Amino acid sequence: MSVVIRLARAGTKKRPVYHVVVADSRFPRDGRFIERLGHFNPLLPKDNESRLKLDMDKVKAWLAKGAQPSDRVTRFLDAAGIVKRAARNNPEKAVPRKERKAAEAAAKA
Repeated sequence: MSVVIRLARAGTKKRPVYHVVVADSRFPRDGRFIERLGHFNPLLPKDNESRLKLDMDKVKAWLAKGAQPSDRVTRFLDAAGIVKRAARNNPEKAVPRKERKAAEAAAKA
């Protein structure tokens, strides 16, 4: 059984709230889960302390058991200093589309 720590969407249409849950990776996003670890409200400002609430003791316990955090949850845990997030390198995304297309055309010619 592959266990993941991920976000499950709640709230109404156009007003999302997410629960941070531990679930089997085979279960649907908003479906059955093992345990709720906290919640995340993306509509609140980033400096608001109630934007993200996590029970860090439970998170550490699940990570020790082998649960894998999703990309977004890894960002949260990296900000809290629990998990180190690997740096990503996507150089094509940094270049504006027109310049990227011009560079590709010049490389083909």
